[in-house]
Amino acid sequence: MTPANPNYKWFVVAMLWGIAFFNYADRQAIFSVFPLLEKEMNLSPLQLGMLGSAFAWIYGLGALFAGAIVDRIRRKTAILGGLHAWSVICMATGLSRTFPHLVFFRAAEGLGETFYFPASMSMISDYHGKATRSRAMGFHQTSVYMGTIGGGAFAGLIGQHYGWRWSFVVFGALGIVLGLVLQRFLHEPARGAADRAEGGDPHTAHPMSIPQFLALAGRTPTIVLLVGAFICSNFVATVVLSWMPKFVYDRFQMDLAKSGLTATLYIQVASMIACPIGGWLADTLRRRTPGGRMMVQAAGVLGGAPFVLLCGSSGDLTTLIVALVGWGLFKGIYDANIFASVFDVVPPEARGATAGLMNTLGWLAGGGSAPIVIGWIAQSHGLGYAISLAAGVYVLAGLLLLTGILFTVAKDSQRAASAS
Repeated sequence: MTPANPNYKWFVVAMLWGIAFFNYADRQAIFSVFPLLEKEMNLSPLQLGMLGSAFAWIYGLGALFAGAIVDRIRRKTAILGGLHAWSVICMATGLSRTFPHLVFFRAAEGLGETFYFPASMSMISDYHGKATRSRAMGFHQTSVYMGTIGGGAFAGLIGQHYGWRWSFVVFGALGIVLGLVLQRFLHEPARGAADRAEGGDPHTAHPMSIPQFLALAGRTPTIVLLVGAFICSNFVATVVLSWMPKFVYDRFQMDLAKSGLTATLYIQVASMIACPIGGWLADTLRRRTPGGRMMVQAAGVLGGAPFVLLCGSSGDLTTLIVALVGWGLFKGIYDANIFASVFDVVPPEARGATAGLMNTLGWLAGGGSAPIVIGWIAQSHGLGYAISLAAGVYVLAGLLLLTGILFTVAKDSQRAASAS
């Protein structure tokens, strides 16, 4: 299939879906083999936590710079080059013999993966205009949930039968093969192609420097509000990955494997189902009003808040599962529009940097703080109480989004359309 085919833009989303699956499977795999690493290398809980932090901090710190680079080079090069780089690093992780080796490879993998989302979101935005952008990004987002589930499940299965090193070798090798195959089929679009097709200016502006982009973000209130909402949403999402397995283990006396599966499977599958629905709703509402995508996002976080509250206060397993499914459904509705919403208020030449800024602040301020804050509150008031309090963070995200819908997005989207 070639770019001349009208369906090629969806073929692009499908190809990027496969890459994003490995993006998340590779990063998630290590958590499933923690018991094996702990036993072989005699690692403490703090050292195991540092393995997750090493990836998160390098990924977050590098995201803004990666986004600025993506705005200057071919997105295809960044995507496939990043895939090969992090796949090789993933395989090399299997060579680790000491804890410092593991930390080094985890940090290096974070640096390799930080280019993917700025490049892929920018590429999708040039194949999909306002009419289909949320649906395309919503479908792509389902790869995150599948990669999280698949990476955790298959790494545990492979590690159980063949040792933890083979988990990284298999995932890395499959990523390299995928990259070689897609080299032939993935094509670079012109910057702003979808916007020009919808009547935008045919002139392509030069990429912005980081100071220029930060100045643009500072004078575009909708960007600030959307980044703030994303920080809040990422904070709540990180609670699932970091504390829900322990909460289930402690409250319902499950074994480690079952508690980990219960804490993640229901919410991830529900999000995967809801994400395309959120994309469709947002594209429909965006045709009627500039704040259509943000309306769907606001519904996602405000609708999800009661279920977060219920998760922390659940006294029986059935109630918890219902709460996790409800949380996951509304989370997927929000997630479909993370980048599509903000791309409505930035010109095409700044979309890589925009996605990078979202990832930098979302990972450092949101994801980086959640495990510590929830743990600190749990010491005094219990883990269930601390998780329930995260519902307030969702409400704050909703208030930020409503502020943008009522006061800023119409003017900012009009300004961005003129700039395009």
